[in-house]
Amino acid sequence: MTMVMGICRSFHDRALARFFHCFPCLSDPARRSSWGLKVTLVMLHLIFVGILFVFDGDLIETTKKEPCYVFDVMRAVNETNVICQKSSMASKQPASSQNGSLNVVIEGSQSGRNFQGSNPSSWTKLVMDMYPPGTSIRSCTCSYCNVEQPPRAKHCHDCDKCVLQFDHHCLWLGSCVGQDNHCKFWWYICEETALCLWTGILYIMYLKANISRAWWKDAIMILLLIALSIVIIFLLLLLFFHSYLVLTNQTTYELVRCRRIPYLRRIPERVYPFSKGICRNLYNFCCVRSSIYSLEPLPSSQELEEKARPYTCLDILACRCC
Repeated sequence: MTMVMGICRSFHDRALARFFHCFPCLSDPARRSSWGLKVTLVMLHLIFVGILFVFDGDLIETTKKEPCYVFDVMRAVNETNVICQKSSMASKQPASSQNGSLNVVIEGSQSGRNFQGSNPSSWTKLVMDMYPPGTSIRSCTCSYCNVEQPPRAKHCHDCDKCVLQFDHHCLWLGSCVGQDNHCKFWWYICEETALCLWTGILYIMYLKANISRAWWKDAIMILLLIALSIVIIFLLLLLFFHSYLVLTNQTTYELVRCRRIPYLRRIPERVYPFSKGICRNLYNFCCVRSSIYSLEPLPSSQELEEKARPYTCLDILACRCC
């Protein structure tokens, strides 16, 4: 028994000697412990991400979630109308009492509206009712999709579809940023900014500790830090810009092309027609379920006059801005 243990110990020592001969950097116990920690951290990341992919089979599809298209809302309205009419005819009861969960919600004074009819003309009437009487635009048919566009919708030539609350077409994501994925896009920018800031801090700490050891390493690190600083500045500006859009319930397209959008031409500057207050805007942006399509009607002239009224001390105490 003692002989067998001695042979095993000898084999183990020879294997370790060969391993340390091939990897001399691991012969030092301190360096070996450091390498073990690095490998452990990498493996932990791989295990956490791997388990997430195994348990969440729709993770990739959720990440690639498309924006809210006008065709999808129109189809949801028509399907809901058909179901309500069938159930109403079967039970001889009002359609509104059979299916309480509609996929489309009209905000403002028209909230909770029941849709009548299942043909495209009902969608046209629904969209036209969202424009207040007397507005200069009474025909908003998309010449590409041949569908009535509700307010804040725009046709994207890259996706070849009309998008609700169109913000912009992101080349990095290869998709439009609209009603359904604007919140995810904001979090994506926030995470990228935090990651770049953390990486920049690590670069600065390395340069402070190793500034005079190897000039070529320092040159490479400084060049990378300069490039990283440019990226951080761009990401911070983009994050602040989209945070401003979220707080005022605007989109990039509306802010940049406000003088070309017909229903925004008559609105004074620094008046946010679709804003419901900072708190309500944040709640709708972050907490409203993505399965509910939200259609915002154009504000009336009385609402615009109220929003254009200057703030006073009483308005601040009454939290008018919230």
